[in-house]
Amino acid sequence: MAKPGYVKAAATGMAAGLNKGFIVTKRELKQKPSYRRGRKGERVSLVREVVREVVGFSPYERRMIELIKIGSASTFKRALKLAKKRLGTHRRGTKKRNEMSEAVAAMRRKA
Repeated sequence: MAKPGYVKAAATGMAAGLNKGFIVTKRELKQKPSYRRGRKGERVSLVREVVREVVGFSPYERRMIELIKIGSASTFKRALKLAKKRLGTHRRGTKKRNEMSEAVAAMRRKA
């Protein structure tokens, strides 16, 4: 894969050399639907928000919130460890811990 911002040099029309090849006009292609995979849509975010409001947090999430509320570095790390154990990967665990931290901050703002 080329680095971002890299622009390929124009073809010379010769059969040999660094920029060899037939000279063609570059077509501007429409973006593939697969490129937006994983992006959160409006509807999905609304549904998740409503579900979270109605159902609340799962037991392990509540435990994470308690650990985060204590506020020491060790309990913050313990919260990540718990999330990693439940969710499988470090990245998912970190994301969940950040989500729970935001939830705690929102609770503090509300109160």
